Amino acid sequence: MQLLGCLLAGILSISALTSRGSESAQATAFCYSIRFQRGLEPDGNYYLDLTSTRDVNNGELALDCFDSGYTHSAYLSLVDELLGDTLSGEIVMDVPDGGDANKDGYPDFFQVSQGVTNLSTTGAYRLPVYGDGVTTATWNRHAGSKDGWCALSMKLMPFKSVTFSLAFEIIEYKGTVTYTPTTTNVSGTVTLAQTGRPESLMGGSVDFTKSPANRFNDLTFRAGVWTNESQQALSYVSHLVERDETWPTNYYGYLEFDDDNDQATFFPYAVYVLSIDDLNDANHNNIPDFSDDPRSEASLRRPQLELVPNGTNLVLTVHGDVGFVHEIQELSDLAAGSWQSVVSVTLTNDPQVISLPLAARAPTFWRVKMW
Repeated sequence: MQLLGCLLAGILSISALTSRGSESAQATAFCYSIRFQRGLEPDGNYYLDLTSTRDVNNGELALDCFDSGYTHSAYLSLVDELLGDTLSGEIVMDVPDGGDANKDGYPDFFQVSQGVTNLSTTGAYRLPVYGDGVTTATWNRHAGSKDGWCALSMKLMPFKSVTFSLAFEIIEYKGTVTYTPTTTNVSGTVTLAQTGRPESLMGGSVDFTKSPANRFNDLTFRAGVWTNESQQALSYVSHLVERDETWPTNYYGYLEFDDDNDQATFFPYAVYVLSIDDLNDANHNNIPDFSDDPRSEASLRRPQLELVPNGTNLVLTVHGDVGFVHEIQELSDLAAGSWQSVVSVTLTNDPQVISLPLAARAPTFWRVKMW
């Protein structure tokens, strides 16, 4: 009678429990532009400024816009105390990637947590009076600091190179994205703070549309507007965001700010890489919840139980959805007491067999909760 009572209770006393609301993931955005301070040379005869616009000196070394073949470019302003003049020109150069010591798929040079030591790159410049010349840059930055130092050598004369010392800054933001997924899109909000300057904030609403052909890996980051700590509007354009199966929890793509949504115009410090790292995986199918298809309670199959004796044990066979947690609970009196958890199992097979100790009291009831 005890075993029969257990069997009937095991079949009838079951429930399915699921809950998928908003979830959170880590978000990082690093800027491809580098912010420079004025450069000085030891004798005080020259001063050097870099800028991405001729109108305002903004210190930006931006992604190359001169089709030079180098990674970055800027307009050049050289104050020549010997000539008593300020010369305007152009400079192009490579910046180091710094390798990928932390194996996260992103160049260490643009990550504050990763330092660079004596990394050298080359470039070229064009100036009135001095003509065309070559440059060599040596970069240093301590791990954990957004600020570094660059020694930039320019051959201003046929047999003399001038070396400028320029402080530079890597621009990186970190924070969270809170999101709610559907089968066709992911919506939510992003909150980011600049590494090393926590008072510098940006964020707002985000909306991602899943690609019908590859909805788990390709999403369109739709254009929108964020704000900064001063509530100034930061408009950004649409870009593709992808999940790299080498880093299956990570989604990455461009975050490009533009004040007029005109691709023909240049917006300073505009191009970032947005990285979203989502460790949530409710159904344990190795697809993060960010792009996975959400499953409602109505879409889940109610688990079915079979309970039979096996010597000193009971053999519980669970028929249910693979990848979901099934918690086995027991109770000796349905009219009083609370259900006690016996074991939690993530189903890897359907059906899956679970061994339970033979109940010491009669009758004993079992139920399964799943999520």
